[in-house]
Amino acid sequence: MDQFWKNEFVATAGYYSVAILCTIVFLAIFELVTKYRNWEEIKKGNLSVAMATGGKIFGVANIFRHSILQHDSLLNMVSWGVYGFLLLLAGYFIFEFMTPKFNIDQEIQNDNRAVGLISMIISVGLSYVIGAGI
Repeated sequence: MDQFWKNEFVATAGYYSVAILCTIVFLAIFELVTKYRNWEEIKKGNLSVAMATGGKIFGVANIFRHSILQHDSLLNMVSWGVYGFLLLLAGYFIFEFMTPKFNIDQEIQNDNRAVGLISMIISVGLSYVIGAGI
């Protein structure tokens, strides 16, 4: 069995599959903590939600990219990926806390594109910092 996991095609497929599954789970968690429904808003054409969600997807993927590069087992990769996601989620709450004059979720739901863009940039930027730490 050990020889099976050493095959680069098998390892790549494993990393890919686990990263996709984790991304789906993490997006569901983001859906729970936001006051709007991501996919309903995107279906309605809400560009701000699309930018914020796209930033989260990119952020999670970038964290897993770094996790795959730095760790030699699937379990280590997942562990560090989950830890990185938790840090990204904390960044979301810090962003909300740092803007007491308006509600981030409400502004994004109302299609405030400036807030959607900054939310995307924060997710992407934090993913690079988190990835560097992994």
